Amino acid sequence: MTIQWFPGHMAKARREIEEKLKLVDFVMELVDARAPLSSQNPMLQQILQNKSKMVLLMKRDLADSNITNEWIEYYREKNIPAIAVNVNNKADISRVIQQAKELGQIKLDKLIKKGIQPRPVRAMIVGIPNVGKSSLINRLANKKIAKVGDRPGITQHQLWIKVKKDFELLDTPGILWPKFEDQRVGYRLAAIGTIKDQLLSLQDIVVFAINYMKVHYPNQLMERYNIEQNENDMLDIFMKIGKLRGALESGGNINFDKVADIVLRDLRTGRLGNITLEKPIDEQ
Repeated sequence: MTIQWFPGHMAKARREIEEKLKLVDFVMELVDARAPLSSQNPMLQQILQNKSKMVLLMKRDLADSNITNEWIEYYREKNIPAIAVNVNNKADISRVIQQAKELGQIKLDKLIKKGIQPRPVRAMIVGIPNVGKSSLINRLANKKIAKVGDRPGITQHQLWIKVKKDFELLDTPGILWPKFEDQRVGYRLAAIGTIKDQLLSLQDIVVFAINYMKVHYPNQLMERYNIEQNENDMLDIFMKIGKLRGALESGGNINFDKVADIVLRDLRTGRLGNITLEKPIDEQ
């Protein structure tokens, strides 16, 4: 299975990022803490090349905190500053601003030595769709600037935003790469709601998520749906969840699409607990 999705505005955004990269001191790359590597655009890595950057693991409040710490260490070993962020946590926002100032000051010090007038730190904020970019920008600027939504592809134009007097942010649209060669990447992104639900079968996404949870989060499955770790018949599992959660059609039959929708909503909103769908050790 190869998933392909590359709208025209994303191709345009890639060109614009390449053109504007020279205007900023560093890049602020956002990933989803529940799937940090899968939500890190490999195409962007090619564009950014040797540009200084920091990585923000967004939606940490929905992710497994122990594994989030492993991912922070993973990036630090690569000499990349990484911060786990809940946009509703003021301390997290303060840490992001402080780290951004420190990273940008390196570039400003070089400019000052050349006799260039001091200016605010400039950063480009990048990431794939629906990773929390707009919400973060609104918190950093302390006012509603960027559009916020629960579907991919809200931001479609570049926009400069002032963050107090500390630094300036260049917002960019979320960009996906042309295709996912590894089907696990596609399923992870679909499970956390990063790519549009229409691209994959909801039932297939839920099968992937349940199988992963049976291995890594069996207690959450038991608590939420009364699913035992040794239950392997996915038809029986869907029927059990359907009966438990009232996903029924007329005549008492189970509506499997409704079951899939229920499980995905539970996963994406944290009702299934704090879950991360990949670990550094798996990727290494």
